[in-house]
Amino acid sequence: MAPVLHLTGPVLVGREEERPEAWVVDGRITFERPRGDHDVTTLEGWVLPGLVDAHCHVGLVATGATDAETAERQATTDRDAGTLLIRDAGSPSDTRWVDEREDLPKIIRAGRHIARTRRYIRNFAWEVEPDELVERVRLEARAGDGWVKLVGDWIDREAGDLTPCWPVDVLTQAVAAAHEEGARVTAHCFGEQSLHDFAAAGTDCIEHATGLVPESIDAFARQGIAVVPTLVNIDTFPQIAEPAREKFPEYHRHMLDLHARRYETVAAAREAGVPVYVGTDAGGSLPHGLAAQEVERLTRCGFGTLDALDAATWSARAWLGRPGLEEGADADLVVYGADPRVDVGVLAHPRAVVLRGLTV
Repeated sequence: MAPVLHLTGPVLVGREEERPEAWVVDGRITFERPRGDHDVTTLEGWVLPGLVDAHCHVGLVATGATDAETAERQATTDRDAGTLLIRDAGSPSDTRWVDEREDLPKIIRAGRHIARTRRYIRNFAWEVEPDELVERVRLEARAGDGWVKLVGDWIDREAGDLTPCWPVDVLTQAVAAAHEEGARVTAHCFGEQSLHDFAAAGTDCIEHATGLVPESIDAFARQGIAVVPTLVNIDTFPQIAEPAREKFPEYHRHMLDLHARRYETVAAAREAGVPVYVGTDAGGSLPHGLAAQEVERLTRCGFGTLDALDAATWSARAWLGRPGLEEGADADLVVYGADPRVDVGVLAHPRAVVLRGLTV
């Protein structure tokens, strides 16, 4: 008979619920002691669902798409850090082959970024004009796993600052088209105006969202628009802005202001009831395996340890439509040597990682 894992808890099945033990049989979680003779391996510690990185680019490096070997290293780095579910928020690489690998994290894809012509990082996105946006959104909705990723704003060299990429009427049509195709919409947005526009268009989620102000926070809360702030990426805003200091001083000032108030912005959104989830923006210029650092950043925004954990585990999985530690679910879990509800720093040191029932 197949080997069985015995998880001697606490097994943290929800933010308010734990079990003393669980088992992994044939790759799935069960809370019923298996019958019969089995080879049993015991894993002892605090058990969490595999972490979620809701903004992570497998197959992307600073120059664009990468080869499969590099993508595999990226996915393995995330896995070994405890991230077992990824929402890949835009990638020019075809990473469907990852789905065939039992030892690599599960990926929910958003197709490729959709950006305005010459208004984003070279080689990352489909670059289109407003009259092409709706059709491209439909194509990416069909190519992804229920998500579409737009670039909502970027530096406008004529204006010398961040400006929205899309007219609101076209954006509204594009979001409606994605919804008709059964996909949700998220968008890269740094500045203030793009957030107002995407809320008006009916978006489902925003990445970064550094330009949130009271009016847009209220709109996000009313509409249930989620935010994935990627604080470990926002940490780099001063470096991003520095080359523009002389040529685009207003953009430089704006980016530094967004950076300076980043924790207050996320705290205000959370206080208003805006759903906030963990994402790192790994890939491109950032390394992989940063989910634990992003959880720690949320505690700097006033999140209690349980709320910060929730943003990377139970609620994040429910938001993405994937199970956690549930009877019959795939055994995707991480075991820690101390209680992460007391100190989220524990997340950086997993004792064991189990993916699809296999200890990796």
